[in-house]
Amino acid sequence: MSDIKILNLAAYEQPEIKEDTRNEWVEYGEANDYYNFLIDRSRKSTTNSAVINNISRLIYGRGLHAMDAARKPSQYAAMRSIFSPECLRKVIKELKMLGAGHFQVHYDEKHTKVIKAYHIPTNLIRPEKCNAEGDIEGYYYSDNWEDTRKFAPKRIPAFGTSKEKIEILCIKDYAVGVKYFGEIDYLAAVPYAILEEEISDYLINEVQNGFSGTKVVNFNNGVPDQEKQEEVSRKVLNKLTGSRGQKVIVAFNNNAESKTTVDDIPLNDAPQHYEYLSKEAEQKILTGHTVTSPMLVGIVTDNQGFSSNADEIEVAARYFYNATIQPFQELMIDAIDKILAFNGISLDLYFRRLNLLEEIEIKEQEEEQESEMNFSSQLDDLLAEFGEEESDEWELIDSREVDYDQEEELDAQVTEWEEQMKPKKSLLSKLMELVGTGRANPNKPSEQDKEIDGFYFKVRYKYVGNEAPERDFCKAMMRAAKIYKKEDIDKMSISVVNAGFGEFGADTYDIFKFKGGPRCHHKWERRTYASLKKNASIGSKDTSQVSTGKAEKFGYRVRNPKEVAMMPNDMRYKGYSPNNPNRPQDAR
Repeated sequence: MSDIKILNLAAYEQPEIKEDTRNEWVEYGEANDYYNFLIDRSRKSTTNSAVINNISRLIYGRGLHAMDAARKPSQYAAMRSIFSPECLRKVIKELKMLGAGHFQVHYDEKHTKVIKAYHIPTNLIRPEKCNAEGDIEGYYYSDNWEDTRKFAPKRIPAFGTSKEKIEILCIKDYAVGVKYFGEIDYLAAVPYAILEEEISDYLINEVQNGFSGTKVVNFNNGVPDQEKQEEVSRKVLNKLTGSRGQKVIVAFNNNAESKTTVDDIPLNDAPQHYEYLSKEAEQKILTGHTVTSPMLVGIVTDNQGFSSNADEIEVAARYFYNATIQPFQELMIDAIDKILAFNGISLDLYFRRLNLLEEIEIKEQEEEQESEMNFSSQLDDLLAEFGEEESDEWELIDSREVDYDQEEELDAQVTEWEEQMKPKKSLLSKLMELVGTGRANPNKPSEQDKEIDGFYFKVRYKYVGNEAPERDFCKAMMRAAKIYKKEDIDKMSISVVNAGFGEFGADTYDIFKFKGGPRCHHKWERRTYASLKKNASIGSKDTSQVSTGKAEKFGYRVRNPKEVAMMPNDMRYKGYSPNNPNRPQDAR
């Protein structure tokens, strides 16, 4: 009786979660490499890769927005400054692929405010063992978990558990029996992703080896003992089995009568067999990911082409968003809300959908456009409390940048004006002849207003530069076309009218120096007015605009920081604070 050895396909097993007494962190998988295992499944399985990539894109959609952005413009701007689109995309991709995503949350020096949230790779994170209450108080980061001696894990406290400058917030859905790690939602489809990989490798190997069939190896020179059988079987199986098994056997025999024989086992209808396996694997992967229609993730099948019923596709799209996409979005929003709550920010957040079906999205687009219009109007209203109107009836004689490096040029201009004046005229006559008159407009005093030798001087500033700005703040300032006291601009600097460009990414910064923020193409133009009456309004018949040089000739000097006259785009670091985490590499 012959002994027959049969090869069984390796069965997929759940990852082992180990609390090793030697380490403070918890390992994931037999060799602490389960995350890498899942990454390989997303790279090597065609269907699994397509589904994960496209579902991740659908979760992010067209970005994070807020239904109440128009009513809370400063909070909305603060949220946008904390969470960058790039960071959100990365965390979403890992949440879908690996079952968990992580934010690296940065605080200010006093741990009183979150200034930025960054993505940190999930496959490089391991949770700390739970405390007595069952809570995870920290996470460990290592660049290589296969060599923790060289890449020693670094502990980072969990969000809300410390006063340190950096904390980790883990995003994962609840899974029964899994305490430390998030469970992927396509867990049941993983064996079919492996099957699809094996089919692909096998077919490629078949092509490379001339479609050689399956073999039975017979050893006809007697039956050895059990130990010898195991050894020979193992060696043969190592050569022949698996998707990359070798097709050529080299045999050494004592004589022709005792030679090893190799018999073919033909696989009838091989093309149909592999086609069936391929389709079965594809369908099971789609089912595991809860994909209601392959077209929704960019996969077209024989019975799901462009001729499919439009109503069925619409129903499938609605169900797919509600059952598959929205739960991920809710997980993300819950985590984002936790971070924003630390800063006292409360917004009705949502992810704007991609336009898979235009008729489904048209209402949302209209609501979004209305929200953006309201946000722009809200910013205009916020800035309306600052500044004064400038009438077209004013006679503009001179306006200059806030620049004091041109004293010789100014002195020469003043000399020219003085030569044009007749010496017998009074000071008032000289001034009125020089600049003309204007009409009354309301104004308020400023600390830069002064009285010198019977003349009263006032300084105001106008926002000038790019006529077609892109930022909401700059658009509102250019639309307003006002002149501002220095105090007005100081109030803007503490009112969060242009969030996220400050020190460490703060919401407020010195608008007098940095205008619309980094890379801004605007600056302040200084305008000087003079009058013989203390309380005269700018633009009245008693008040006229004079040049900076002329005012200084009378002894009226105002000194401002040099940055006031510069566009931030022309400054060092392009106007970014050196400590702003958003400062790009080219801003030096």
